[in-house]
Amino acid sequence: MEYRSQKIASWYFTIALLLFVLQVMMGLWLISNYVFTIPQEIVNVFPFATARAMHTNLLVLWMLLGFMGGTYYIVPEETGCDIWSPRLAWLQLIVLVATGVIALAGFAAGWTKGRPLLEIPPPLNYLVVAGALIFLFNVGMTMFKARRWTVIQGVLLGGLVFLALLYLAGIPFYRNEVIDWYYWWWVIHLWVEGAWELVTGAIMAFILMRLTGVDRQVVEKWLYVEIGLFMFTGIAGTGHHYYWIGAPTYWLWVGGIFSALEPLPILLMVIDTMTYVRHRKVQIANPHTWTLAVGCAVFHLIGAGVWGFAHTLPQINYYTHGSQVTVSHGHMAFFGAYALLNITVFYFAMPRLKGIEVYKPTLGKIGFWTMSSAMMLMGITFGIAGVLQSYLERVLGMGYMTAQSYMHLWMAVTLVLGVCFFAGVVITVIDLLFPKPAVKPGGA
Repeated sequence: MEYRSQKIASWYFTIALLLFVLQVMMGLWLISNYVFTIPQEIVNVFPFATARAMHTNLLVLWMLLGFMGGTYYIVPEETGCDIWSPRLAWLQLIVLVATGVIALAGFAAGWTKGRPLLEIPPPLNYLVVAGALIFLFNVGMTMFKARRWTVIQGVLLGGLVFLALLYLAGIPFYRNEVIDWYYWWWVIHLWVEGAWELVTGAIMAFILMRLTGVDRQVVEKWLYVEIGLFMFTGIAGTGHHYYWIGAPTYWLWVGGIFSALEPLPILLMVIDTMTYVRHRKVQIANPHTWTLAVGCAVFHLIGAGVWGFAHTLPQINYYTHGSQVTVSHGHMAFFGAYALLNITVFYFAMPRLKGIEVYKPTLGKIGFWTMSSAMMLMGITFGIAGVLQSYLERVLGMGYMTAQSYMHLWMAVTLVLGVCFFAGVVITVIDLLFPKPAVKPGGA
């Protein structure tokens, strides 16, 4: 580690990992509600809606902290200088973590705005905006002070600025519900299929470049493609959420066609790097990090690309909208595109921050394959349950609770898989928090 200010990233990573564990615990509680009859006394104290708000908002918070920590690790190496103000980085972390704690306590007390994924009440929104502004100012000043610009820096900063600006669209309350949902999708869709894609591309480019030694021009050319696809597919693809709010019918075609192309640049970037590694016979010091990067790209394509395209086609979404098929797509897309990205960053940076250049990958491999296998199977079981739900409710016209009885088996299987996924998460978190150096040849 060359820059002292990179140490702040370790705290972002650690808190993000702990929130990840808590998020999965909330998920297990949610799926348990589908499998078991929860006593009413418990439901009165801890309703399903409260657990769902905690589960989804913890997802957003831990991923954002991971992105921010990754940025604080990457920017010094890209600019060649320390973070402009480590104190501001600490202040930002305190503000965001305090906001998260207050929000979770507020959800338990019934203090919520009510919008899915954006439940935190307006006063807390301003704290989030304050934290985002501190972050952008700190990163921007670091880049400005260094005056050493790269494409990775530009795409990363552009994605972060866009992320912060989009959040503002979700703060006001609109009396017209159609308009309210319209701007809600500006935040949700253009975050995960717009701004976050730019951040993902920049971070992945940096890791591939440092991990394999691939030429900067190789990865940066795909960042230009990422920007282009973001402009054409990320923004236009928002239309697949407009089917149900009275928007013009052309959105059926625009949204259906442009929704599946966002993951392609990252996948092609990884394939190009694989070609470089194979032809140059590059020896990667930490091959498990490389496995994570490849897994992120593949899972990203399957969960966000293939699953998303199939689910959001108008002819299919007419039946599956809001069903467990949506849950299947959401889990696979978020895990593949962003959870695995953060875990890749953590494995790249955390051992180095502890002075370990080459780490022992045994536990990491077990954690990765356990999580990935469980999540892939969960995507399938959620999907089967969702197809049953769509057919029984929306074709045969059965009632909600009647349809749930036919889905019970698949939700029970999902619970078992969720426990396996949780085990993989715990193994991964322990391995990251307490990394062990690899044993050198000869037993040294």
